[in-house]
Amino acid sequence: MRKITDLQGTFELHNGVQMPYFGLGVYLSKEGDEVINAVKIALDHGYRHIDTASIYLNEEGVGIGIKESSIDRKDVFLVSKVWNSDQGYDSTLKAFDASLNRLGTDYLDLYLIHWPKGEKSKDTWRAMERLYNEKRIKAIGVSNFLQHHLEDLMSATEIVPMVNQMKFHPYLVQQDLVDFCHKNGIQYEAWSPMMQGNIFDIDIIKNLAGKYGKTAAQIVLRWDLQKGVVTIPKSTKKERIIANATIFDFELSKEDMGLLDGMDQGKRFGPDPDNFDF
Repeated sequence: MRKITDLQGTFELHNGVQMPYFGLGVYLSKEGDEVINAVKIALDHGYRHIDTASIYLNEEGVGIGIKESSIDRKDVFLVSKVWNSDQGYDSTLKAFDASLNRLGTDYLDLYLIHWPKGEKSKDTWRAMERLYNEKRIKAIGVSNFLQHHLEDLMSATEIVPMVNQMKFHPYLVQQDLVDFCHKNGIQYEAWSPMMQGNIFDIDIIKNLAGKYGKTAAQIVLRWDLQKGVVTIPKSTKKERIIANATIFDFELSKEDMGLLDGMDQGKRFGPDPDNFDF
């Protein structure tokens, strides 16, 4: 297990970049005051990692939130993603510039391909390699790529993805994929760690919350980190943003980690990377 110390701790990517292992996701956070305030609250309470995407339609608010916070841009690990309709070489370069413009920054810490789109994603990746080599992005990666998507991409490109952001929760562990990424130096990252709220109805998780004196959310987020998985829970509520990060004063036992691992059902809440139509 990699060392987990505090909210500003990091995992090292295969190119040496330090990626904070805990961050704020802003999916479904509304553009304007809602996302601006969420970002400011998170940064002012110790977060240093903000994850957005062009399709979230809130990049401008994220950029404003960073500027209005007490934290310098250089101290924030900022992530965005290229959407499916923008994939391809030239269109990715344009989409990246548009994201930078909305975010009000001149570089990204991490840029991801949002979903696998076959041959088009290879052209997208070549554009991202160019941006990376031009030092306009500190790290490049993918999202929602299963093993065969990764193998196909890696067979035709020069740089191995540094990150794979996947749906990851106790009902969808995909340990074989986690192991494949680890073997190839690809940092695994969880999106939707709360199973769209379903974790709060599971007896095993509720029992562990009682045992450790924590919330169900804190149990699952701690499990993520102890699995070596970066996690980016989303919230716009101040108390929830603060509570989600209060996971560095306890540790799940090996037995309880195994208990959560054993809940895996291969169950998805949302699209399947092998079967989506957007």
